[in-house]
Amino acid sequence: MRYRSMPNTARDSIAEFLIANIPKRIVLSIEEALIVGAQRAYAAARGMDKGHLANALGQDRHFHMNEGFHRALAANGANPTPLKGNSLVTGTAGSITLGRLNTSIGVWNRGRSSVMRRELCEQNKHIAQFLQGDLFRVGTAPTACTIFFVACFARGPGCVLESPESIHVAVPEMEMKEWLFREPLSMFLARYDHGTQVQADRVTPKLKAAVQQRDKMLGSGDE
Repeated sequence: MRYRSMPNTARDSIAEFLIANIPKRIVLSIEEALIVGAQRAYAAARGMDKGHLANALGQDRHFHMNEGFHRALAANGANPTPLKGNSLVTGTAGSITLGRLNTSIGVWNRGRSSVMRRELCEQNKHIAQFLQGDLFRVGTAPTACTIFFVACFARGPGCVLESPESIHVAVPEMEMKEWLFREPLSMFLARYDHGTQVQADRVTPKLKAAVQQRDKMLGSGDE
């Protein structure tokens, strides 16, 4: 999926809608849960043969990060769906559906392959009207939407594989062909303290070293 360039006012309007529905504590809990889940997944996969380490790590990330995401949602009253095999886990905060997905750095079209994700995003049709200047027309202001917490992982020898390089809050359009809003979690969290208008951060965010080492149960390894 490509990212739709938009004026800062449109980005701020979407961010304001998200913040009005999602308490900051939920975002913080999800951030921690995804980091710890990724670390546990790497610990579980470490030592596998290099021929299928990447597949094993991807599968372990799905299960461990799903469990962490589920716990974070449940602990904050966000009504998580049951854990069940490869099924997606989603929750709700206000009128917003919360989901998650993993991807590699620079690869932003992976989520569209899921039929369930595309179905969840059908309610995002009003967000597009947000960007077309229709926000203040009767009946066009969004009453619900689906967002994803996207964990971006590095790939290849020498990369830090046990934790995401970054986590983003992202809002796709209804057919998941492009992202209407996409922002590093650090920037999004800053909006809670400084209002919805924040200065664009052009530096690729990386998780703090102290966070990356949390619950560290592993050494170095290649995917």
